[in-house]
Amino acid sequence: MSAFDAVAVGRRVLSIQADALRSMSESLGKSFTRAVEVLFDAKGRVVCTGMGKSGHVARKIAATLASTGAQAMFVHPAEASHGDLGMIGSDDVILALSKSGEARELSDTLAYAKRFSIPLIAMTAFADSQLGRAADVLLLLPDAPEGTAEVNAPTTSTTLQIALGDAIAVALLERRGFTASDFRVFHPGGKLGAMLRTVGDLMHGEDELPLIGVDAAMPDALLVMSEKRFGAVGVVDGAGRLAGLITDGDLRRHMDGLLQHTAGQVMTRAPLTIAPSALAAEALKIMNEKRITVLFVVDANRPVGVLHVHDLLRAGVI
Repeated sequence: MSAFDAVAVGRRVLSIQADALRSMSESLGKSFTRAVEVLFDAKGRVVCTGMGKSGHVARKIAATLASTGAQAMFVHPAEASHGDLGMIGSDDVILALSKSGEARELSDTLAYAKRFSIPLIAMTAFADSQLGRAADVLLLLPDAPEGTAEVNAPTTSTTLQIALGDAIAVALLERRGFTASDFRVFHPGGKLGAMLRTVGDLMHGEDELPLIGVDAAMPDALLVMSEKRFGAVGVVDGAGRLAGLITDGDLRRHMDGLLQHTAGQVMTRAPLTIAPSALAAEALKIMNEKRITVLFVVDANRPVGVLHVHDLLRAGVI
């Protein structure tokens, strides 16, 4: 008896699913465009529904749509038959999932959609199924084999449903011009929320800025650097624009006769800066790539704040 090869099984399953995804990608066409437009034009909510594993996927699609700005919810088809149909309004759109298209629990929802002229988008592998025939927009899944023919458990089919749901969500958010700033509103918590906060949310304001004039003596610059405790001091010109930056590295490079120099003679000109509207993730990227710990925040080249790597750490960005 040959030894069981788990890796071979895993590769076979993934290969089957990859082929199915490729086939679905190549078959996308007018019906996909129509589905996105129906969802874009909807005045109400996107009601996602499905039974069994398709129901789990429908719930996930609803969550993805909601996180990207669409009003979306999941309604269990069995519960719908026992009163939850009242949650579905005439301005809503129904997105129903079923590989076979014959899940009997969907029957009342399909009839309800027809009765009240609620647009129905179907995701199924069989156009001639109950669900396929009832659909206003049919998103046809490839009738691809599941991961194992012996058991026929939903594997490939649910992967296709999830991927198609993601494709719909991304197409819809791009159709609406949904931005990272919009996304941040729906993700205030956790690591993702922290990454989507702006520099202006985290920076120290103007009253905490370590600034010195370009003609200031270095003893004064060192005093400001020590008092503000950012490990750097910004150097501004007569118009209040950021002309340079003095860090510990600049001090070491000008150690000989340091106290006889002016700030303008010691500073590094044209330092890296960032706008208050930039995302915290962008600030972290700059700091990591340039191996720096401080960024001055500028508006029209005038310093309005300062951001330290510790601020990103406290906010959970790192």
